[in-house]
Amino acid sequence: MSAPETIDRILLTAAVVLIVAAGALLLIRIRRGPSMLDRAIALDVCAALIIAGLGAKSAFSRDPYYFPIMMVLAILGFTGSVGIARFIAVRDRPKARARPTPPAGTNEEAE
Repeated sequence: MSAPETIDRILLTAAVVLIVAAGALLLIRIRRGPSMLDRAIALDVCAALIIAGLGAKSAFSRDPYYFPIMMVLAILGFTGSVGIARFIAVRDRPKARARPTPPAGTNEEAE
């Protein structure tokens, strides 16, 4: 192997090690929570880590076979994140307060 190929392999190995370490920390975040939003964000990051791992695998093997799979995972991760965000936005929407009734004898409707 030439020097650039050796450096390439070392950098790819370091990238895979960092992806695995990030995955381990991600599993801890999913387990600990504390809220559902934290877990949802962690699952979105998990999709990104899977895509990064497939990219590293593709770079190791110098094979573009995994690129369409990465694109589909990216689309699924995006739509899942948007769906979760919309669900949480609807769930956490403040409730409309009822208007207080005017005291008897006042003519508030005429104004």
